[in-house]
Amino acid sequence: MNKIKNIITTVLFAVLIFSVSAVCILKPQGEYSPGERRALAKMPEFSAQSLFSGEFTDGFENYSTDQFPFRENLRTVKALFATGALGKLDNNGLFASQGHLSKIDSPQNEDMMDYAANKFLEIKNKYIKNDNIYFAIVPDKNFILAPEGGYPSLDYDAFAEGMKSRTQYMKYIDITPMLSLDDYYKTDSHWRQESITDIAGYIANEMGADIPQEYTENTLENPFYGVYAGQSALPAKPDTIKYLTNDVMSGFKVTNFGSGKPEQGEMYDMEKAFGRDPYEMFLSGSMPLLTIENPNAENDKELVIFRDSFGSSLAPILAQGYSKTTVIDIRYMQSAFIGNFVDFENADTLFIYSTSLLNNSTAMK
Repeated sequence: MNKIKNIITTVLFAVLIFSVSAVCILKPQGEYSPGERRALAKMPEFSAQSLFSGEFTDGFENYSTDQFPFRENLRTVKALFATGALGKLDNNGLFASQGHLSKIDSPQNEDMMDYAANKFLEIKNKYIKNDNIYFAIVPDKNFILAPEGGYPSLDYDAFAEGMKSRTQYMKYIDITPMLSLDDYYKTDSHWRQESITDIAGYIANEMGADIPQEYTENTLENPFYGVYAGQSALPAKPDTIKYLTNDVMSGFKVTNFGSGKPEQGEMYDMEKAFGRDPYEMFLSGSMPLLTIENPNAENDKELVIFRDSFGSSLAPILAQGYSKTTVIDIRYMQSAFIGNFVDFENADTLFIYSTSLLNNSTAMK
């Protein structure tokens, strides 16, 4: 009886191995993981040199892991097992709390804060000769989620004080008290444009500008699964992206300089709205430099915004109070080239960055 049982077990195991191998060989190679938002590893090229150097085996290991059948389903099973059966609070640093997905904060990094502050001072000393310089910090939604869920997080008050002490030549605009959890997407790190009109109005007022407060909310007919939905592999309902329009914003002329020369841009890029990251619909996402001209402005004031991705949805609202707004992302543009495109002489300058970038600022050039 035991012999028969062993034979059956061996045969079933062989069938399983053969079936999985056959599926691996026959299934088309995946190009991209929408959940993780990254390209998947391809089969490495075989050669005697790559084999003996270990390059082939390392590449094949990555390939087999990325191209394994039902990989996305298995990631979800693993995440549910870790957070359910094992009782872990997070899965690979990501957690679910109060209907939101989020990522555990990195510890406060003084060197990164110094790097960001030094980069700002370098820009100020080289280009900005007036005193109309403003600074705002966008806290991660963990400032609400982490304390209530018992997760480790930054001391956001201490972080803000640390950045303020490093940038005393700027007027600090504190927006944290105005933010609530509902201002952020549930599956993503970013804030909702339709929820930050009061914050935009407050920032504009602090800079001496006025912006309208009446908008039409438009709903994107595309479910939005934010970056945390894929990274966590936990089941999540999609968010809905809404974007704002009114008569003033409809008259904007957007110009992109991503290629180094001026090209017509879009305030809301509908091609990207249905692409890999729908949040990139706001000002076409990661653009090194763009301008927004407002022919309906009631003044000739100009605004320069240094920003990360949070500024993509904020800038169109602020631009209503200025005749021209220049939006700069120094993650994708060398600071040394800014003077070729921007005149700061009569402009207000706003530096607005998320805590996550300020705490990991080496991307700033």
